[in-house]
Amino acid sequence: MASVLTFFTEFPFELFVIQTLNGIVTGMILALIASGLTLIFGIMDVVNFAHGELFMLGAYMGVIVLSTTGSFWLALILATLIVALFGAAMQIVTLRPLVGRDPLTTILATFGVSLILQNYALWQFGPVARKINEPYTGHFNLFYLEYPWYRLVIAGLSAALIGGFWLFLKHGKFGIWIRATMQDRVMAQAMGIPVPLVHTAAFAIGAGMAAASGVLFGPLVGVNHTMGLDWVLKAFIVVVVGGMGNLGGSIAAAIFISLLESYAAIWVSPAQAVIVSFIVLIFTLLFRPTGLFVPTPK
Repeated sequence: MASVLTFFTEFPFELFVIQTLNGIVTGMILALIASGLTLIFGIMDVVNFAHGELFMLGAYMGVIVLSTTGSFWLALILATLIVALFGAAMQIVTLRPLVGRDPLTTILATFGVSLILQNYALWQFGPVARKINEPYTGHFNLFYLEYPWYRLVIAGLSAALIGGFWLFLKHGKFGIWIRATMQDRVMAQAMGIPVPLVHTAAFAIGAGMAAASGVLFGPLVGVNHTMGLDWVLKAFIVVVVGGMGNLGGSIAAAIFISLLESYAAIWVSPAQAVIVSFIVLIFTLLFRPTGLFVPTPK
């Protein structure tokens, strides 16, 4: 008992605050990625293995637009729109013909698209990582660190995009169509909702959200053809922990898991701290397979 009290009294409070902030920033980016993945699964029952490559493609589109125009914000908007259009075309060409078939076929199809996009990016851009210059280079003092303002901008923009998406689903006509299709696809079609169009639009929105995440996170890391692998794996964990098809649960799970990894990184290396998310996933599958943040039916 004495050793536990000693640990808490000697634990550096400033480190706890810094890691909390890091966890929230990472969690908001992860929530933005997972929201698109949750939307695609919730409305189409498709496990999109190419979601990480849409994240990567968005980052590369950001690199191209930024080098051409010099504007980060224009790069963010255009990359999101371009990848959203690509996602719509991908859904029409690759997934729409597979509607009603064995789910394994859609998994294999999206996995094939993932490999194609990875190898295309490697062929087109090479193995050397590209850089997206952050729009804000300033820092502020946070205890013994100079913390970059851009990290807070990432969290704020991610929250704004997720909030806008939620308002769209709640009040927009097309958002209502999406929610109706998610609840009952057959009934929605019987009521005159163009379900194939809704599927395409939902996939495009999910792709655009992944692309926006890639552009926002690009300044913090190098942009390369494999950058989507780690993120899509975390996004799948978040979707399972938050509840398949549950948007609010995915957001809560993203922040929860990111905070746990940030706190674990205090005692172990960041590479080892990733294990925490897999532990949470295992316990979720064992004891709450419907998701930690899904309300229990009364």
